[in-house]
Amino acid sequence: MAVVHVSERRACRAIGQRRSTYRYLSQPDPTEERLRIRVIELAKEYGRYGYRTITWLLQPEGWGVGKDRVYTIWRQEGLKVPTKQPKRARLWRTDGSCVRLRPTHRNHVWSYDVVAERTHDGRPFRILNVLDEYTRECLASLVARRMGSQEVIVLLAELFLHHGIPQHIRSDNVLYAEVKRATRTDLLRAV
Repeated sequence: MAVVHVSERRACRAIGQRRSTYRYLSQPDPTEERLRIRVIELAKEYGRYGYRTITWLLQPEGWGVGKDRVYTIWRQEGLKVPTKQPKRARLWRTDGSCVRLRPTHRNHVWSYDVVAERTHDGRPFRILNVLDEYTRECLASLVARRMGSQEVIVLLAELFLHHGIPQHIRSDNVLYAEVKRATRTDLLRAV
């Protein structure tokens, strides 16, 4: 790379740049650091507020700032509004007809659910898990490629004989609605 000794005026004219931009030295704003500290303080105090609301809080304090300047500081400091936690699920049905039971003792409420997965070669299989909701104990876990309502009924009947009959059984799986409709006597007949 060759070094050419030319004047500043000629070099700027050759590349089409104004001489004022070549000589420009940025002047740091003396209030910038105080503003940065105040933005961080407000973000800590009001954790759920974003940069726009922080800007709105700064303006009555006498800061003549806009949202773009606060956003720049917000990004440089890595500030974020935490994501909202999801609301807890309702304990009742949408029509308000039945209150969901909370278990109070062993064998009060059992729940079962079917989880579908695939093996490494893409073949599906299902896992049926039965839990005692009070003790959080897994009473049974049945794995099968295919699983119908009869297999679920037989497994529940075996669990009834081994652990006793629960007062309530809960399932949110639509595929096994037949099992939910089965009465205790039907389940006991299956054994």
